[in-house]
Amino acid sequence: MRDSKCRRLEGRVAVITGGGSGIGLASARRLADEGAKVVIGDTDSAGGQAAADEVGGLFVQADVTSAEDVAGMFRAAKDTYGSIDVAFNNAGISPPDDDSILETGIDAWRRVQEVNLTSVYLCCKEVLPYMLDQGKGSIINTASFVATTASATSQISYTASKGGVLAMSRELGVQFARSGVRVNALSPGPVATPLLMEIFAKDPERAARRLVHVPLGRFGEPEELAAAVAFLASDDSSFITASNFLVDGGISGAYVTPL
Repeated sequence: MRDSKCRRLEGRVAVITGGGSGIGLASARRLADEGAKVVIGDTDSAGGQAAADEVGGLFVQADVTSAEDVAGMFRAAKDTYGSIDVAFNNAGISPPDDDSILETGIDAWRRVQEVNLTSVYLCCKEVLPYMLDQGKGSIINTASFVATTASATSQISYTASKGGVLAMSRELGVQFARSGVRVNALSPGPVATPLLMEIFAKDPERAARRLVHVPLGRFGEPEELAAAVAFLASDDSSFITASNFLVDGGISGAYVTPL
């Protein structure tokens, strides 16, 4: 637990998609620790409910590719807590059948686009009216360093989807800047989530090939991304909108890395 005096989000309500694990779960813990009421949206009922119970929040089972589910999730947050001050649109997938453009089929392409990009569109579309009515709010959309830096080991639909999230976040940040709503893209570098570690445990060479490009010499931790989410959610970032907020260990700025 952090210093209890640092409660920048006291009295605020945060909705987190994909909040049952990884960066979403770490962010739920951090935002709750800073005083926020947290609503967890996830397809995993067990993980989502456990996360909500841990932080004293609300769980809503929601498929983020469903307009009806997304609308219901934000409606439940508003009905339960009276406002929606932060939306961390974080849910995403990176399946193994998303590979080189030469190998990736159209079904894999569409599935990744739906979960990673269309879901962010749906979440922003649903939450913006609540925030505009309040005259304030912070939307944080999970993009990725791959929206900025290219890779020879491509996951073509993932990369394209995150580029779309980055561009959409920038546009919304500009469009609604004078309405009191800030919109930023959070761009993580490689993060030691259970999913990524499972993939790399099966293929150490694949992990090493990526790690060598990170100037800090390690993968990020979910808690480090959660700290960035808390910053973007709080008034400490009041002059930041339409930004690509990179938390990537320096990978997107690297040419030759340290030995």
